[in-house]
Amino acid sequence: MRSIRHALPLLLVCSTLPAAFAQQPRLLVAQKGEQSLAIVDPASGTILASVPEGGTTGHEVIASPDGRLAYVPIYGNSGVGKPGTDGSNLIVIDIASQKVVGNLDFGHGVRPHMPIFGPKDGLLYVTTELDRSITLIDPKTLKIVGAIPTGQPESHMLALSHDGQRGYTANVGPGTVSVLDIPARKVLTIIPISGNTQRISITPDDRWVFTADQTQPRLAVIDTRTNQVAHWIPIEGFGYGTAPTLDGKFLLVTIPEKNKLAVVDIATMKVVRSIDTPADPEEVLVEPNNKSAWISSPASHTESELDLVTWQITKKIQTGKNSDGIAWAAGH
Repeated sequence: MRSIRHALPLLLVCSTLPAAFAQQPRLLVAQKGEQSLAIVDPASGTILASVPEGGTTGHEVIASPDGRLAYVPIYGNSGVGKPGTDGSNLIVIDIASQKVVGNLDFGHGVRPHMPIFGPKDGLLYVTTELDRSITLIDPKTLKIVGAIPTGQPESHMLALSHDGQRGYTANVGPGTVSVLDIPARKVLTIIPISGNTQRISITPDDRWVFTADQTQPRLAVIDTRTNQVAHWIPIEGFGYGTAPTLDGKFLLVTIPEKNKLAVVDIATMKVVRSIDTPADPEEVLVEPNNKSAWISSPASHTESELDLVTWQITKKIQTGKNSDGIAWAAGH
């Protein structure tokens, strides 16, 4: 059996900082090279705190829907499919008090990576690579309540449909995408992409899923009605992270080797813009207002703000060594 421990009941956590602090939105950044989580004021570009994770190291982060807590799976010190430590826990950080307030122990090394909240059930879904599964967690009690097998190794990233019915994992080494039936907690099908694939995203209308081919400079576009690759989008280099704008019009694609971000018109499935970024852009996150996006560049230790109206980078924040995964914590 998996054992579960947590520091204290999350419902009893109280912030000791002024209410004004908690009411502001925050950018959360996994400082991979410092084994900590940065809490950033995006308006001023100031790092308010770097909270030690107590482990090596978190790659990704998600905020609770109310913006009060950050959930950080501790993946380990390796890259996907490479030798290194096997992370076995997930920590919870209270954003206002800037303290670790909870811990979940998976009981063995699973390399937990991508956390995402279910849009309908309120559960926390976390990729657990070494178990070839998605682990389902009750975020209030920090108890594991289920698992969904992916049928593939190296299920690194996860996207969930907005209706809560389907999940899609990017399985890096196999170069496949697993399609998951969320209510039934089973694999529906496995879609071959290439020899290697990275990252995954889904459009707001749940029609298209995107993942980046790591053997050719192109994106795979999966039609969720047929669970097949319907289009290939050529890009100027090997793509990595993708994120659709919230109006469903554009797809933002990082191209680390070119220090670029490509903008794809989803209606035509063609690149319509190429934007220079700091070196090594990897992850991209669209703000809830759909006016800005943030680009994480680990080799540059930088988060960059992109204006989605002018398509100009308007801000660059140095956020710590090898800053990687990013998340938005809404104000409350």
